[in-house]
Amino acid sequence: MWATARRMASTIRSASSAALTFELVGKCSTTRARASILTLPHGQVNLPIFMPVATQASLKGLTPEQLEATGCRLCLNNTYHLGLKPGQEVLDAVGGAHKFQGWNHNLLTDSGGFQMVSLLKLAKVTEEGVRFLSPHDGSPMLLTPEHSMSLQNSIGSDIMMQLDDVLITTHPDKARMREAMERSVRWLDRCIAAHKYPERQNLFCIIQGGLDLEMRRECCREMVARDTPGIAIGGLSGGEAKDDYCKVVATCTEQLPELKPRYVMGIGYPEDLVVSVALGADMFDCVWPTRTARFGNAITKHGVLNMKREMYAADFGPIEEGCGCQCCRPADQEGSLAITRAFIHHNAAKETVAAHLLTLHNVWYQLDLMRQAREAIIADRFPAFIKKFFDGLYPDRQSYPSWAVNALRGVGVDLLSN
Repeated sequence: MWATARRMASTIRSASSAALTFELVGKCSTTRARASILTLPHGQVNLPIFMPVATQASLKGLTPEQLEATGCRLCLNNTYHLGLKPGQEVLDAVGGAHKFQGWNHNLLTDSGGFQMVSLLKLAKVTEEGVRFLSPHDGSPMLLTPEHSMSLQNSIGSDIMMQLDDVLITTHPDKARMREAMERSVRWLDRCIAAHKYPERQNLFCIIQGGLDLEMRRECCREMVARDTPGIAIGGLSGGEAKDDYCKVVATCTEQLPELKPRYVMGIGYPEDLVVSVALGADMFDCVWPTRTARFGNAITKHGVLNMKREMYAADFGPIEEGCGCQCCRPADQEGSLAITRAFIHHNAAKETVAAHLLTLHNVWYQLDLMRQAREAIIADRFPAFIKKFFDGLYPDRQSYPSWAVNALRGVGVDLLSN
């Protein structure tokens, strides 16, 4: 009887589709946080996870080997940019983006839909698709759900995103927001029909609806009914108030099936990651950690350090004490580069090496933050982890952002109590 019970428990804690297995290995008893194993065609990925963004098939400043050494097993490429250059013909000839960039682990590609927001002046959206003017030469480009699928099939990404009609969450036209949400559902149907390799590539849907919580719920119901292997929450990080962001994430995760990965797109600030995990999300991506590195900034558990400041000119300590990245680990440890703050400061304004080293550090920090969160969830001490994280990031409790306090209180964690 007990063996049968254990088998039944195991059965309800995992689910598989043709090219993906999701296994739930731990849940926080207080918040909605989950720890899981996502198995994809190019290997296992531990969730929750932050995914670095290698927009044009490279993470600026890092070789594939250096990225691999951070523990990264899933990173992003950009369908829109790879479709323009090197182009689909080259990708087909080389055998996909994994071979093109020498990356033996998993890839996720966005659909190109975000360019509706980031390149709005160059884009026109109709039911057919999105017409762009190429930023390279001004030539017209039509991105339809079918073409997005064709490009992503050529890229060979392990996770591919549907083409969706993306609006910034603060868009004032509610009718246009509803049109975008309903069109995204219709476009998902076209993506599913056009997807050529479901046995080796996973198509994720994207929930839209702006800040309208009922519209988000409606979109969740429609998207869940399509039964894609994973589900993304899109259209956020577009300038909305953080309180509104948290309400959308909490509303969506409440509607989503337990045994599928949940991906909140475009999120990367450390406190956003920790709060979003508490709200029940699993996967995140953002260019910020690597972009801020190129401006001379190091992400640490005590906040962002501007290494160009004169105070670091004669500081011979590591970028962050106790960090396990190649830059920071002690000189007597294997693989250590023994980089000092003074060296970063010296090079930050004039040499690319500082940007490379800070990128290495920042990517490690983001991945390690999610590793620590995962360990805390499995040990069922995630609320304590949250409190320790915020205690290190802010000088006192009065400085804690109200949006984080409110969101975490909603899932049972009072940041202001002992």
